[in-house]
Amino acid sequence: MVNSDDTTCTGGDDHDAEGTDQRTGTAASARDSAPEFGLVPVTTLVRTKLAQGWAWLEEMLTGRYHATYGLAVTRILIGFTGLGLILTNFSARHYTFGVGSAWNGEIAEPKSDFPTIWLFSLFHRAVTTPPLFTAMMIGLALLAIVIILGWRTRLVLPIYLVLWVSFIELNDGAGDQGDNAYRMFMIALLFADTTRRWSLDARRRARNPEFPDNDGGQWRWALIMANNLAIVVLAFQVCAIYMSGALYKAGGEAWQHGFAVYNPLHTQQFGTWPVLSDLMTAWGPMVVAISWGSILFQCAFPFMLFNRYTRIIALLGILSFHLGIALLMGLPWFSLTMIAVDAIFIRDRSFAKVSAYLRHWWASSAPRSVGGASGGSAGGVSGAAKGGSAKTRTRSSSGSRG
Repeated sequence: MVNSDDTTCTGGDDHDAEGTDQRTGTAASARDSAPEFGLVPVTTLVRTKLAQGWAWLEEMLTGRYHATYGLAVTRILIGFTGLGLILTNFSARHYTFGVGSAWNGEIAEPKSDFPTIWLFSLFHRAVTTPPLFTAMMIGLALLAIVIILGWRTRLVLPIYLVLWVSFIELNDGAGDQGDNAYRMFMIALLFADTTRRWSLDARRRARNPEFPDNDGGQWRWALIMANNLAIVVLAFQVCAIYMSGALYKAGGEAWQHGFAVYNPLHTQQFGTWPVLSDLMTAWGPMVVAISWGSILFQCAFPFMLFNRYTRIIALLGILSFHLGIALLMGLPWFSLTMIAVDAIFIRDRSFAKVSAYLRHWWASSAPRSVGGASGGSAGGVSGAAKGGSAKTRTRSSSGSRG
């Protein structure tokens, strides 16, 4: 009995000890596996953050197309800018760019180097033949319409860019900084897919079941990256134009004293609407506010893009800024060029909401056909008559039962 009790007790102790060891081992392993944040090397944290940043950058550049609606708006307005400039100068084409401008000497000795380059000398070769020059201007206008419609844009846009540079460099004095920005923007657009929305190319590609999520095949990531990098280049160019313009203004005495807006509005070259010019410059504090406000707003524009609400204010403010330049200073094509690229800062979600609202408004306000309306009313009358006769029959049958 004693031995058995001793044996039993000893076995129990061994079992308890074994259980304790197991529990101790489990607790120890749990402690060993528990992360000790204080002991993580700094290099490991740095590598982790760098890996996360690289994954984020890769997803942003190659994950999906950005600003698809904004690039479509940019393409459309770029086409309208070129078309508008050609149409507004078409009646004076020979005097401004053709043989009528031979007095400035640029036909014989161009001031720009572009006409001396074979690729950009097409208009310079045709300028001395007025019918051919006119036909080429009409062809350039047709290319601008094709770009607006978005048909085979990847093929048409490079041709349009070459011809446009060849055309605008015929008279170096007729261009301005808007033409330079126009060309820079189009060079960046060569690498972007501007026809994923609101284009004939999008309608054609929509027949492919892989569009728009998987089109491009194995090179889809490269196409997406080129598109998104083009957006980065466009954004940098726009912000650089605004910042450099503001800093240049800040160095001028007229801008520092707040009367810089007054001067151009009262010149023959820029004061296109004298009544509006007098109205805008009649009150001195308003002139100072516009002069200083334009400098501050242009400097702040790149930084206001980082927040959604300040971005809305920035885009509305810069739109008003360009509309004022177009209306008061007679520079509509420069303003339209800048507005075209500013569209890339608007989110696709916002464009989609506006597009859905406009479609709903159009569908609800569309007039119905007379036949359909009359047919519907006739059907309603006949249905009401049938319902009335059925009720009459029910009442009469219930009355007969009674």
